[in-house]
Amino acid sequence: MARSEGRPSGLRLSLAGQAFVLQLVVLALMIAIAAVLAVIDARHTSDVTTEHEVTDVAVSLAHAPSTRAAVLSADPTAQLQPVTERIRMQTGMDFIVVMAPDRTRFTHTNPERIGQPFSGTIDRALAGETFTETFTGTLGPSIRAVTPVYDDDRIVALVSAGVTRARIGDQVAAQLPKILGVAGAGLAVAALGSFLLSRRLRRQTHGLAPDELRVMYEHHDAVLHSIHEGLVVFGAGEQAEVVNDEARRLLDLPEGVVHRGDLPVSMRRMFWGVVRDEMHVTNDRILLVNQDVVTSQGRSLGTVMTIRDHTELRGVLGELDSVRGFAESLRAQAHESANRLHTVVTMVELGRYRAAVEFATAELRLSQSLIDRMMGAVGDPALAALLLGKVNQAAERDVELTISADTALDATAPLSAREAVTLVGNLIDNAIDAAAGSAGAWVEVAVRQDDSDMFLRVADSGPGMSAQTFARAAERGYTTKDDHHGIGLALVHRVVTRHGGTIDARREPESAVTVTIPRGPGKDAS
Repeated sequence: MARSEGRPSGLRLSLAGQAFVLQLVVLALMIAIAAVLAVIDARHTSDVTTEHEVTDVAVSLAHAPSTRAAVLSADPTAQLQPVTERIRMQTGMDFIVVMAPDRTRFTHTNPERIGQPFSGTIDRALAGETFTETFTGTLGPSIRAVTPVYDDDRIVALVSAGVTRARIGDQVAAQLPKILGVAGAGLAVAALGSFLLSRRLRRQTHGLAPDELRVMYEHHDAVLHSIHEGLVVFGAGEQAEVVNDEARRLLDLPEGVVHRGDLPVSMRRMFWGVVRDEMHVTNDRILLVNQDVVTSQGRSLGTVMTIRDHTELRGVLGELDSVRGFAESLRAQAHESANRLHTVVTMVELGRYRAAVEFATAELRLSQSLIDRMMGAVGDPALAALLLGKVNQAAERDVELTISADTALDATAPLSAREAVTLVGNLIDNAIDAAAGSAGAWVEVAVRQDDSDMFLRVADSGPGMSAQTFARAAERGYTTKDDHHGIGLALVHRVVTRHGGTIDARREPESAVTVTIPRGPGKDAS
């Protein structure tokens, strides 16, 4: 589908391009949110871990007998400051403060602050509880633990250990490269997946933009419903991908999903391959079928089958063939009559008057006898004219066509005159084709009726058809050079089936086709 003129194609992303951009934005946003949540989780985890660590250090120091002894000594700072600094360095604490119950510091990271009051909360520790808090002290915001030091049941001091927020931030920052690396890798994998998906989508949509796909669908749908030809599209499988309304009507297909097995028998066997103007006959219609193979980049994708209704056209052509046959018969008769007239005139000129009269009246009696007999035996004038014409047509091909003595038909009912001409004419034509060219070629036609059935029998001196060839002629509607039992016999089968009749072909003791049609209401076998 051509892109619309007047709109810069560079500013219009294809459906695949839009899907790629949208997926990439969504994935980037989700990965960014996941990274932020990972940082927050890492911060929270660090806080919880730090709370446990400062609590363990403070409690361990408070429970040490040396701490209690140092607090009760004359100079607690001298004994505790070296010990707390060593422990602080080993445990990674930012400060460890041992203080008197009145907040006076015995130890501090900054020796200048020893002897000054502790700035954090101690009320809960004085009540005998070990707790943690986040507090902004002399070293800045920190997470600290405070626990009491007991001498028997008396609280003689408090121990506080803490880590500043700056250190915790440094710990979280150390994890950022890993978090960002994982996020970046996830974004790269997501982008690659989106790219591969968009490339596949671009290949399937041929790089069309959404509005172009919409317009294509609308046009596609409108065309499928408006064209007067049947359209059936098959992919690689047995299920039809596209079936328009006209195809359903012409092929009597069910609503919903259509499979190849739902097609008429002859069309099921087409499968892959190019077909041009092939005739197929169903119970109700004569169809002209074409098929093309759809390929892309050298690969077969499926088949497109188009179907046209030629029922009326074939009927008109059949009548035209009959008229042409009548015309040829009249031409032959005119030529023969001219010869006979020339003979009679010459005999008169020679004075052979009696012989001329006998010659003329003999030919007239023979011709009139055949006409009288035919019109008396066959009540339908169209069928009688057809049989008379076929006699002369067969004679031109050196085939003797005879109408059996038991032929008797008041009317063609339940067949219409057109159906009767189609049925009898095609069977006689096939018989003449089969018998022509052999010595003593002959065709015999019998048409009769009783109270319940109408019978037609056409026998010939030809080799006859095998059961397989006869069945194939009933299914398929085309003629090849080697097989002249194509559209004609298919039309015969269509008429017989429509009226619930039977048709039988035999090769012994002579080649013959027999048709029986009930004279009651037609049984539509379609």
